[in-house]
Amino acid sequence: MKGSNTLRQSCLIALMTFSATTFAAEKAAPLDLDQLQPTRDQVVASLNTVELLRRHHYNRTRLDDALSAQVYDTYLKHLDAQRSLFTQQDIDSFAENRLRMDDLLLSGDLSVGFAMHKRQLQRLEQRLDFSLELLQNQLSDLDFSTDQDILVDREDAAWAKDDDALHLLWRAQLKDEVLRLKLSGKNLEDIQSLLVKRYKGQQIRVSQTRSEDIFQNYINALAQVYDPHTQYLSPENAENFDINMSLSLEGIGAVLQSDNEYTKIMRLVPAGPAQRSQQLAAADRIVGVAQAEDEMVDVIGWRLDEVVKLIRGPKGSNVRLEVIPASNPPGDMSSKVVNLTREAIKLEDQAAKSRIIDLKNQGHDYRIGVIDLPGFYLDFKAYRQGDPDYRSTTRDVRRLLEELEKQKVDGVVLDLRDNGGGSLQEATELTGLFIDQGPTVLVRNTEGDVQVLDDPESGVTYNGPLAVLVNRLSASASEIFAGAMQDYGRALVIGEPTFGKGTVQSIQPLNHGELKLTLAKFYRVSGQSTQHRGVVPDISYPSLLDSKEIGESALPHAMPWDTIPPARYSSSQQLKPFVAQLQKSHETRAAKDPDFIYTLSRLGLDDEIKGRETLPLNEAKRKQQLNDYESRLLVMENTRRNAKGEEPLASLEKDDPADEVALNTNDADKEPDAFLVETGQILVDLLQLEHQVAKAD
Repeated sequence: MKGSNTLRQSCLIALMTFSATTFAAEKAAPLDLDQLQPTRDQVVASLNTVELLRRHHYNRTRLDDALSAQVYDTYLKHLDAQRSLFTQQDIDSFAENRLRMDDLLLSGDLSVGFAMHKRQLQRLEQRLDFSLELLQNQLSDLDFSTDQDILVDREDAAWAKDDDALHLLWRAQLKDEVLRLKLSGKNLEDIQSLLVKRYKGQQIRVSQTRSEDIFQNYINALAQVYDPHTQYLSPENAENFDINMSLSLEGIGAVLQSDNEYTKIMRLVPAGPAQRSQQLAAADRIVGVAQAEDEMVDVIGWRLDEVVKLIRGPKGSNVRLEVIPASNPPGDMSSKVVNLTREAIKLEDQAAKSRIIDLKNQGHDYRIGVIDLPGFYLDFKAYRQGDPDYRSTTRDVRRLLEELEKQKVDGVVLDLRDNGGGSLQEATELTGLFIDQGPTVLVRNTEGDVQVLDDPESGVTYNGPLAVLVNRLSASASEIFAGAMQDYGRALVIGEPTFGKGTVQSIQPLNHGELKLTLAKFYRVSGQSTQHRGVVPDISYPSLLDSKEIGESALPHAMPWDTIPPARYSSSQQLKPFVAQLQKSHETRAAKDPDFIYTLSRLGLDDEIKGRETLPLNEAKRKQQLNDYESRLLVMENTRRNAKGEEPLASLEKDDPADEVALNTNDADKEPDAFLVETGQILVDLLQLEHQVAKAD
């Protein structure tokens, strides 16, 4: 679903006491909407937020009618992203305030924001009542033999004309939900039990809505018009954020975000239980959570903070997650259960590691050193205490480079795939290992002043052939380092366009909660921003991650890519003449490589499936679509297996390699994957081209 996030708020799962909501069998008490009124503290906090945004946000955007319209539209999307709650009559009643939001916010008047949210709560209660009535009394009457279709994505659909049209939509959506569960293998009795429990649970959560929930949602509609990383944190969420930032990572190690009614995995923390399980991936959706052997709690429709509380728990305890894999085709709700043990993620688990891969090319043997770098880390406590043996990315990589050179490697690959960043200081110092000296990154603040961070020390730790391997989940400090290596002409950047987060945030305390505010922007030494576009590789690989779903460019109101005057630096042009030939050699190999062929075919198939605008509510047609998809996937997988001399499969199981091809992983404990081996081959190509040039000279 495109751009349908509510609040777009992400939390890192850390240590916290487990708390869960138990749901009574009876219907929840109706929500008392009259009690949901803004408090004085919230009014003051809204005025403070408005002033901070106007005066200190990097964009310096005026709060005027144009911005008012964006706040209104964003808030509507927060309240009803799929246009399945409000009617056109509701929208008409709201519309008179579309250009008044700025005036209301400037005066501290929160009444319209609260009124719109309360209407949404009314509609949500009506939808849950309608769905429960149908489930409990008319489920067997649902006809799955008609030619009815349903829109896959209603973000741009027309609003329902009136209540009758809304009821028809709700009925169709419930039919779709029932059909998805039927096709995942559940019978009607189990489906009824699951959905009744789910909707009753949602009724209870609606009845527990607080004034703070409405205020946070409304103020974030304002904050996130400025950019997706500017965010209001309620007092409770501000406390959680402080816990996350101050403790060692302890939990399952995953960054989550809201996506409509689902909780989606945004990325996995390196060396965490979730990543090490090799059963979870970015864009997987969590639909259930259970403690140890307890009953699975359905979490569809829950707020993100509620899901996070349920997943958190003490070190050593077990948690089970029910997830719908991102690799499922649209309409396939089949899920799997993943068992994880919560634990602390230690610094040494995330530390850089090295290995050597042996390659053959044109009758010659080559040794390529690989340094797997999950994050840019620094033991701040030991560093500040003056401990001479403090751990850091740069220190570890320097030691590994020296060890690899002693083993006479022919080139080095720095594997930054899935590296979400970390210490800016370490990104700068790591760059210094590969350049003599000079600027590494530029930071431009709200006033337009540019700070130049640089490597002041002369000398190079390693000056041999170098490649930097990146993917869509390489972000922040990874992008700064990769961009510097590319700008200096020091390394080939290979892989996918990176995440594209090139902004800097700071926490600003309020009288009530906190504001995470974007105050600055990163730029490469060439003057190009890393924002939005990320770092574009010299040689590109295909990806199973959908850039429309993952990355900065997938976020609404993401700040644009731009440039500033470059820093003064000396760039080598020695790699530039070889890039076209290296690309050609790579494409020739990839055209014959079974894993690359499979990945491109899979991408094409997934794009075709995701391009469908409607899905049938006819059971036979929907089942045929799923069967056709699995048949085509099986053909692709067996073509790959035959080319590699492996036994073909008779059918696909959920844990088969076709679901998750081992192409895009930086797990140092596994065999080298196809992308890593191909990166080594590109380095070998470079060595041979340089040798030919030297011989000709």
